[in-house]
Amino acid sequence: MGSSASKAALAATTEEPMEPGPKHLADLTQYINETHMSVAHLADILSKKTGSSSWVVVFKALVTVHHLMVHGNERFIRHLAARHSLFTLHNFLDKSVGEGYAMSIFIRRYSRYLNERSLAYRQIACDITKVKRGASGVMRNMDTDRLLHTLPVIQTQLDALLSFAADPDELRNGIVRAAFRLLLKDSLRLFAAYNEGMLNLLGKYFDMRRSQCRESLELYAKFLARTAKLTRFLRVAEQVGIDRNSIPHLTQAPCSLLEALQQHLASLEEKKDFLCPCGLQHTVTLSIPYRPTGNACARRTWFADYFPYTIFTLPSPQACWSRAAKYGASIETDASGGTNWQLSTCASTSAIWTSVSGPPSPHTVTSTMAFPPLMSPQSLVSSPPGLMADELELTAWAGQQSQSM
Repeated sequence: MGSSASKAALAATTEEPMEPGPKHLADLTQYINETHMSVAHLADILSKKTGSSSWVVVFKALVTVHHLMVHGNERFIRHLAARHSLFTLHNFLDKSVGEGYAMSIFIRRYSRYLNERSLAYRQIACDITKVKRGASGVMRNMDTDRLLHTLPVIQTQLDALLSFAADPDELRNGIVRAAFRLLLKDSLRLFAAYNEGMLNLLGKYFDMRRSQCRESLELYAKFLARTAKLTRFLRVAEQVGIDRNSIPHLTQAPCSLLEALQQHLASLEEKKDFLCPCGLQHTVTLSIPYRPTGNACARRTWFADYFPYTIFTLPSPQACWSRAAKYGASIETDASGGTNWQLSTCASTSAIWTSVSGPPSPHTVTSTMAFPPLMSPQSLVSSPPGLMADELELTAWAGQQSQSM
């Protein structure tokens, strides 16, 4: 079996300028899934292939490694994570052919992501793209300390993935396109875990210590920015011909939930500075005649009242108005009598919230109303603003799509 695996690895990384053959990848996946032999020998072969001066050989070796990370037994990535060093390709450049310059850039970016993927496994002792999701999943049930350790690791891995940054016209080459497909699968699963972790963190926010609130606020701000970047990444996938039904729609919420979180932190730190780093803006404001300044329990109750669908709920627009009217609040309207949600040019989404009509505002004291981002496989054009899914089924959905990608 070791000999056959070696032959398959060599066949998958030839100098022929096309993506690794499906048969060779299947043979290697079967090898690490069904045998008890060490994966070290296979990893050594692929690692040596990345030392080639040919961009074709190096790129195909990286694609093969990534394929085994995604589809192979976890012991493969565990072995890579245990290595002292993995890919040292930050200076790689193939000058022998004209295409080598452009492809070398992607090789450097791609190898960095694979390094970060392995490092993330070492830091959190699991492959976050394969953990159980949903109400009983890993990210939904982490305690605060572990969340504050895990979410930055996910952020770093996602940053490395999104730095691949290929344009549609750069994905015509079969090898780089194969890498992009694998990155797309990782991005969906990685962001699903990221989203669930943020839901969990927001649910714990008003019971946290001051230092934990500060960390959580920063994490949420970064989460908004990465959601916008992922939206652009997914748009490229649509443009290169990947079936639209296999691409989820991300609805980006405005930044103003940050203000509510900031107000709570300010009450702990006696600071009131607030900055929205993600550049999202909107024109809907909620008039709030009263803001509690009492203890955390009172602030948490106020938060739940004013953000009724922040986490796991879907009230009707009428219920939202009833909740707002409870405290004498209302939503400002445009000339047509409806609200007008919009995003600035820095954020691109596949779905924009529709207007929710309501009475004109008689109040002058206003505060922005917003909710966390939503991730859903379906378009939310007819949904109320700020909808957050109760059960995020993206992972199962993405798995169903993986065979067609």
